[in-house]
This record gives sequence, C-alpha cells and structure tokens, in this order.
Amino acid sequence: MSTRRKFLQGAAGAAGVVFAGCGWPGTALAQSPGGARPVTVNGKRIKTIDVHAHCFFREATALLGEEARRLTPSTIRGSEATYLTLEDRLKSMDAQAVDMEVLSINPFWYERERDLAAGIVAVQNEKLAELVAAHSDRFAAFASLTLQDPALAVRELETAVKKQGLRGAAIGGSVGNASFSDAKFHPIWAKAEELGAVLFVHPRGVPELAERFKGNGWLANTIGNPLETTIALEHLIFEGTLDRFPGLKIIAAHGGGYLPAYPARSDHACYVGEGLCDKGITLAKRPSEYLKQLHFDSLVFTAEELRHLVAEVGASQVMLGSDNPYPWQGHPVDHVLATATLSDDEKIDILGRNAARLLGLNA
Repeated sequence: MSTRRKFLQGAAGAAGVVFAGCGWPGTALAQSPGGARPVTVNGKRIKTIDVHAHCFFREATALLGEEARRLTPSTIRGSEATYLTLEDRLKSMDAQAVDMEVLSINPFWYERERDLAAGIVAVQNEKLAELVAAHSDRFAAFASLTLQDPALAVRELETAVKKQGLRGAAIGGSVGNASFSDAKFHPIWAKAEELGAVLFVHPRGVPELAERFKGNGWLANTIGNPLETTIALEHLIFEGTLDRFPGLKIIAAHGGGYLPAYPARSDHACYVGEGLCDKGITLAKRPSEYLKQLHFDSLVFTAEELRHLVAEVGASQVMLGSDNPYPWQGHPVDHVLATATLSDDEKIDILGRNAARLLGLNA
C-alpha cells in the first residue's frame, strides 16, 4: 500500500469518512449520506439556503455548437450533473439537507461575440425564471449578464429582477483585462444598488497565470479561483467602488478567496511607501473594514477556517455554500453544525436566515 493511500485511509478513519474510487474524497463526500431534512438547531426547525449552487441548460450551451462539448470537461466530477435534471438535483439537495438552492451559472460567455453572448444570457435567464416559478419552495436564482456590454447588462438585470423574479446576478471576477472597479461597469453597480439586487461574485480563474498553473493539483482552480476573487474584491475596495456604491450587495464565493485570511495586510498597504495610494482616492474607512460590508459563502472546508472567517467578517455576513453539484463540500450543513465556536443563533444565521434576509426569501 502506498504512503499516500495509507494517509488517506488514516485521515478518513479519523474523520469518519470512507474514501472511495481513486482515493480522493470528492465522490464519496458527495454521495454518502449526510444530515437529513428538516434541519434543527436546539430543537428549532431551520430552513437551509445554499447560495452557491450551479447549473447549465442545454438549450443555452447548444448555441455554442461543437464548443459546448468542452464546457464541462468529463475529468471534473459532477460536470455532467451540472446540466440540471430536476429529480436528480432534488435528491442531491435532500442528501445535503439543503431546503433551497440559489442557482447560478458561471460565465462562459464573456469572451464570446456580443450577440451570441446576449442569446445565451436570454435563454439562461428565461429557463432560470421558469424553474424558479415552478419550484419556488426549492429554488431561487441569480441571473446571467452580458457584462462585456454594460448597457445591455443593465437592461438584463432590470428585466431579471422586475419581470423574471430573479434575485440579482452572478458575475465572474473580471471581464477580459478589466476589473469591476473600471468606470465602465459603474452603471451596472448603480442599477444593482437601485434594485436592491444581489451580485454573486464567482471567479473564473486567472488566465494570465496559465503557464504557472500547469502541473499537478488543478492549480488553475485550486489557487486561481480564490485568487481572482481576492483581486476583484481588493480593486472594489481600493479604487473606491464600494464607497461610490455603499448599498451594493455582494456575496463572494469560496469564503471570499484569500482576502479574509489576511485582511490586516491591506490596512498597511498605503503606508509602506510613497505614492502607492495617491490616485485621488480617499477611502471612507480602513480597507479591512469593508469586509463587514460584503457577504461570503461558507465554502472554506474546515471548522477552524469557518471560525476565522466569522471572526473577521461577522456571522451576519456568512451564508451556506456547497458548490453543488461539484463535490467540493459534500455536506455543507454538517460543516456549519460542527463548528463548535458558533452559537446556535450564528448557526441559524449562516444556515439560512442571512440568505433569506439578504435575498428577500421566506426563512
């Protein structure tokens, strides 16, 4: 038996989890039984709301033609399940003890020609609206936006919120080489603020580092995804975007990337040298304080990391996230319940009450 196999089996035994297949925990975690619905905390029934769950619609990806085959590589566990089949998804949610998912679609259209991207977005938003209307007890959704055309994105967002019953929009971490602090995106943030729409920031990686990410460990995702979220949030903070739009409601995926792990460094960035922060931007508060104006999912894997996230941003800013159907965190509810440093009220907040409040859902 290899050293690695012995380590995995030992770790599994310690955690009460049996690894299967090739030895990685993902498939076993996603398929093994976890907590059951309904979830209770101290005898109180809790509605669990997962703000980080994905799907695709074949009607939308079909617009890509042959390229659609490369959209969900078969090497990624759960990729085929991303094409939403209602019965299978409900079974998956029940196994995770999740009452409601807020669905989002990771942007694969930002680099596409504008009219093609607009067509993809239109189909996706229509399908999401149909699903939510038919199953409002189990699903809410974030709209897709054609962000490469900000004027069009503003119209799409208004339609999504006012006419289609969607709760906001899912966005990447950047569009091409443009950060979201770029003034061309300001009309979108202004419209989101006006509508009270929530923006779910989900990264797409950092393609500029593709060569450095080559090798073992899927570093383009493992490192690249949280890194892009970190960069996106730092730009929004340091370029004054969050001061310009103080009512903007943002949820950052994967616990906000690396930013909540090292916020104090941002507070010192403008004091260690001349001319580092003198572009005519005066922030209203310390950079680390903006974390308490943002929201984060709970997808940070361990009780210690969740404890730290809550310590930095407050339990009121954290909400349940699983990445379903991708098996990053098979039992997100169990993860929250097992974090002993959280009070019962904090667990209730994270499991569903925060999301219900932010998104205007019934708790």
